Amino acid sequence: MREGIEKIEDLTQEETARLVLNMLHRLIIHYGLWFVEVEKLLGQEKALEIIKLASRRSYEAQMPRFGEGLGFQMKDGIPKPLLEMPRESLMAFLDTIAKNWLANDGLWFQAVEFTTGMAEAKHCNDSCWTKFSPFEAWSIKEFLGLPKEAGLNGLKKGLAFRIYARINVQSVIDESPTSIVFQMNECRVQSARKRRGLPDYPCKSAGVVEYTHFATAMDPRITTECIGCPPDPHPEEWYCAWRFRLTGKG
Repeated sequence: MREGIEKIEDLTQEETARLVLNMLHRLIIHYGLWFVEVEKLLGQEKALEIIKLASRRSYEAQMPRFGEGLGFQMKDGIPKPLLEMPRESLMAFLDTIAKNWLANDGLWFQAVEFTTGMAEAKHCNDSCWTKFSPFEAWSIKEFLGLPKEAGLNGLKKGLAFRIYARINVQSVIDESPTSIVFQMNECRVQSARKRRGLPDYPCKSAGVVEYTHFATAMDPRITTECIGCPPDPHPEEWYCAWRFRLTGKG
């Protein structure tokens, strides 16, 4: 930043625009830290109950203000530009969000790796999934109106609505009345490594955490078994595969 700036009014148009983005970043981080601290104090279940209330009220307060500031109207609680966007463009925007999410995940991993080392990056990655997987499951259940014990059918719906589902190719096999097999047929991360001639990234430790917590959050009766995940050998048709069983025990 150039010298001689004492207050916001001293900024140029471009500098003010950059400040807008900086403040939005602070807003997002502050929102996330509130959830972290509430969860730490009251536990995950209570924190999810509270974030449901806080996020609804926050959205109702913030979005109309953003609309006024950016020149868009709201309709039934949704920005009108989203409602008026062509279907293909709206679906493409979903893909953009998913790609940004994945890039964000990878850049955080690299930032920790380059700063402190691979071991610390993998530890943070695995720990992050213990928080994000159940949150994503909860968020999907809220969006779809699924019951607390969603069963295997609910789990299949949940897997189809994950952010990953927009950028990877996945499939589900109905193995038995009480079990399904989920396969990640094309993984954006692993496929990119393959194109560069690199070996699979060993993601099994994170995968075990990720899928176990996601399935349990969808239904506490569901258990998770890893059929194979790098560094395990795997067939050409999938990178990782997971078996989910409905045990009948809550």
